[in-house]
Amino acid sequence: MSPVDFWHKQQPGKPLFPQLEWSRPENRQMAGKLLIVGGNLHGFAAPAEAYATTVKAGIGMSRVLLPGAIQKVVGPSIENGEFAASTPSGSFSQRALVDLLDWCKWSDGVLFAGDLGRNSETAIMVEKFLRTCEQPTILTKDAIDYVVSLPQAALERPNTTLVLSFSQLQRLSIAARFDRPLTFSMDLPRLVDWLHAFTEQFAPHIIVKHLDQLFVAVNGEVSTTKLHTDLKIWRLKTACHGAVWWVQNPGKPFEALTMGALQAIAA
Repeated sequence: MSPVDFWHKQQPGKPLFPQLEWSRPENRQMAGKLLIVGGNLHGFAAPAEAYATTVKAGIGMSRVLLPGAIQKVVGPSIENGEFAASTPSGSFSQRALVDLLDWCKWSDGVLFAGDLGRNSETAIMVEKFLRTCEQPTILTKDAIDYVVSLPQAALERPNTTLVLSFSQLQRLSIAARFDRPLTFSMDLPRLVDWLHAFTEQFAPHIIVKHLDQLFVAVNGEVSTTKLHTDLKIWRLKTACHGAVWWVQNPGKPFEALTMGALQAIAA
């Protein structure tokens, strides 16, 4: 198959899928429900930022699930915040899975926003969630490290998007035992072809930044969106916008995530 068949090029201000923009819900009650998961006792900026960003991006309703240890510090006043069981060190414990799955049923999609910390119980919670909940789920920042450590749950799971750095993608491909090496020296066509092959073999959708482009790869289809200025802090913003578009267009992940990438650049 020629790259022409699966490579779709998008320019800032020129969406590849304008029909999604025209059909966006105007009523927030129809604009989807997103569960944001993240934070630990020593840091919860990522889920707080994700909440603000998704609201601005047009989600109907966001709720934030945090470890219970955070409530002892900030009290119950976090807007739309919910709390689940935590470890003595302040991260999500295995017992948080019960609340996580309950809120998964409420939501139309789930965003693991990061700041999870490093904890073996949190790793078990994330893996069991990926094996149990079927809702569209996006993971980014240090949530990706849990996927790399225990890759099979994500690699085999439909409705999963990984927004990750190039080095994280390298580690994931090694953990997946993918037979094609991923190198920083790849030119644009070779990287597009690599993403095409990787997402044909494995289930997760991939969003990565390299060569002044944002790449979205879904089931072998790849879009590239040119960056006119570098986005130094890009993963969480891109994950948030992608999550909103995906929740609102659940049957069109490639189109939705590509539009999310464009909006993240413009925001």
